[in-house]
Amino acid sequence: MLQKVLKFGGSSVASAERILHVAQIIQSYIARGEKFAVVVSAMGGSTDRLIHMSQVAASGSMAYEDDLHAFAGRHRVVVDELIGSTIHDRCLEEIISGQEELGNLLKGLYLTRDLTTRTLDYIQSFGERNLAFILNHVLKSMGTEAVFVDARKLIKTNDNYGSAKVFMEETKENLSRHFAETEGQVSIFTGFIASTRSGITTTLGRGGSDYTASIIGAAMDVQEIEIWTDVDGVMTADPRIVKQAFPIPAMTYEEALEMSHFGARVIYPPTIIPALEKKIPIRIKNTFRPEAPGTLISQQAPDHMYAVTGVSSINNVALLSLEGSGLFGASTIAARLFQTLAQASINAILITQGSSEHSICFSVAPNVAEKARELINEEFELEIKAKYVHPVRVEFDLSVIAIIGENMKSRPGISGRFFEALGKNGINVIVTAQGSSERNISVIIHREDEAKALAAVHNIFFLSDYYTLNLFVVGVGLIGGTLLQQIRNQENWLRQTQYVKFNVVGLGNSKKMLFDPAGIDLDSWKETLTTSDLPMDMGQFVAKMKSLNLPNAVFIDNTADTELVKFYPEILNSSISISTPNKSASSGRYQDYQQLRAVANKRGVKYMYETNVGAGLPVLTTLNDLINSGDRIQKIEGVLSGSLSFIFNTFGPGLPFSEVVEEAGRKGFTEPDPRVDLSGKDVARKILILAREAGYPMEFEEVEIENILPQECIDAETVPDFKAALARGNDLFEARQNDAAKKGKRLRFVASLEDGKARVSLQAVDVEHPFYHLSGSDNMIVFTTDRYHERPLVIKGPGAGAEVTAAGVFAEILRIGYYLS
Repeated sequence: MLQKVLKFGGSSVASAERILHVAQIIQSYIARGEKFAVVVSAMGGSTDRLIHMSQVAASGSMAYEDDLHAFAGRHRVVVDELIGSTIHDRCLEEIISGQEELGNLLKGLYLTRDLTTRTLDYIQSFGERNLAFILNHVLKSMGTEAVFVDARKLIKTNDNYGSAKVFMEETKENLSRHFAETEGQVSIFTGFIASTRSGITTTLGRGGSDYTASIIGAAMDVQEIEIWTDVDGVMTADPRIVKQAFPIPAMTYEEALEMSHFGARVIYPPTIIPALEKKIPIRIKNTFRPEAPGTLISQQAPDHMYAVTGVSSINNVALLSLEGSGLFGASTIAARLFQTLAQASINAILITQGSSEHSICFSVAPNVAEKARELINEEFELEIKAKYVHPVRVEFDLSVIAIIGENMKSRPGISGRFFEALGKNGINVIVTAQGSSERNISVIIHREDEAKALAAVHNIFFLSDYYTLNLFVVGVGLIGGTLLQQIRNQENWLRQTQYVKFNVVGLGNSKKMLFDPAGIDLDSWKETLTTSDLPMDMGQFVAKMKSLNLPNAVFIDNTADTELVKFYPEILNSSISISTPNKSASSGRYQDYQQLRAVANKRGVKYMYETNVGAGLPVLTTLNDLINSGDRIQKIEGVLSGSLSFIFNTFGPGLPFSEVVEEAGRKGFTEPDPRVDLSGKDVARKILILAREAGYPMEFEEVEIENILPQECIDAETVPDFKAALARGNDLFEARQNDAAKKGKRLRFVASLEDGKARVSLQAVDVEHPFYHLSGSDNMIVFTTDRYHERPLVIKGPGAGAEVTAAGVFAEILRIGYYLS
């Protein structure tokens, strides 16, 4: 009695080497004493080639001969390589005879210019016939008792060429008789093809070899049907798009039907029906990894940890919408609409209707969309003329995304997580539909967002062990390089405790840029970036970042480049979050600052710049928490420059001011030209950002800045000239310091915001003031609020340095990740 049916797909038999591997798998089953039949597809790509050469011939071009010669040559190579000398010539004669028949058919098409579906079915049959015949002889040459079976003799159908309907009872009788007559032999069946009762060749639809296996299995009541392909089973998503996809160990027939309908290419949908009726399990196996368990499809609902079984998609659909006031309460509209489609054999992939009854939307294959529009407009011609109904609207370049699973039933929160994953990645949902079975939620989105949507949704439902953020980093000098090292050092900790993975996809410095969607190796990023053949171009960097269209993307700007921030609106509009220590954007024009916040809010992404003020200190976070919790800011004071903090904390009796500035430079606290720090402009930008965060629509020009440098220092042409002039002005600073000391005070360079006015100045503070006790390069920010009035809220810590600034960016990326997840 037959126990199994094994079907091998086109990729499994695409070459002589692979055919030999299939033969070895078959022999291993024989060695285990199993009783089985084999169904094979045509060699990978052969059916497409047969269709193409038919179309070329029917167009009146002799170019079909090139395809014909390639098709014939491919099969002859397999015969020459795999079949022993005793039966080689006889096998090759059959193959050559078949090629001559095929050539004559194509010549006829060339002459008549008439390609019918009936003729095309016959031409396509040569792929399966050749391969099954060859595999049969390969097995015979290896000593296996095998028999070639042309399925056209046994599987009978109607004459719906291209997708024929099987007469199951008649087919069952034929198969039962065949297996009774071939007891002890391994039957090698042609997949995909069948015939009418009068013997005319038909096909069972693309992917029909799976269906052939299921028909045989159901007819013979086998224990299991095995579909051998090139992946380890039905995957949680298309592995060509979602690299993290993995095999589903088990699923129900209904889940498999849903997955296959929505684009899963592992199994042909009609395959499931005969098996389901007989409750025969179907197992999906990998020809190239026979040891892998594969996916078992059966009646039993699997017990697994995931709420969703799989995420699938249909890559290209068109959406048709019938709208108008005439639809409201008109019970015959839907019937007329779908009857019109049915009469033209147009299949609606997804259907939805608003509860207002004002519109009906449905999706179809793009190649029939215009035909569907014409037919529906004809059907509703009177209603359209009366303006009860609008002409059908068609949208192209769309995709369907679906989440599928038995465990979705009556489980709250699934749809929320689904739509949240799409929304937070800027993916607009055009249409949504959910069946009453609760095992499927489908949406239609723009086709360009398909890969991004699949990855984002798969991330949410299947990668619960960790959440992936895709990072694009520009500026890999001191801060950026330190950030990459911190990410590298914390990689395991991030996964194990924060359940997040930072995937660095893009890098750029002033000379080169580098991209790798799979992730750049952080152990060798410097060498890889240096040897990249892509010159740095910020416009091209942004374009590439957008074209990759990755989910959960974050752009990190570690530069001080004022030109780079011009790309921020475009980046945010592309649903990519931003984290940056670059103050240029947030301290530029107030209008631009507001626009960035508005765009981020509109797109549901984050624009974060905590490190603009106080490096790694939680200054902006604290300020926003105070305001959001209802507190009112009375005053903000801050020592906001690590370099100026060090200079004035160090400056004292017996230490010339110029020498202190020189020491700050040697320690790396100041810019190469210390005037950049001593001008107070950097501090002014920071207090400006604080003012804006506190709600004041302030421009940079409104910040009052005290100039502490003598005019001679400002006018110096070179840095050495400046340092010489500063030394000549030591007496000025010494006098100011002595005056403060006499009053028991110390000099501090302070930024303040009070009553809507911002000021930056050198102030003398007494022992009661928090700034009095500052040391080193620490920053300090003091918030005086309605709640923190008697004892102001103080934030203190290092306000400069690559380590703390990079750590601040690191923390900000994590917060973006928490938001997106």
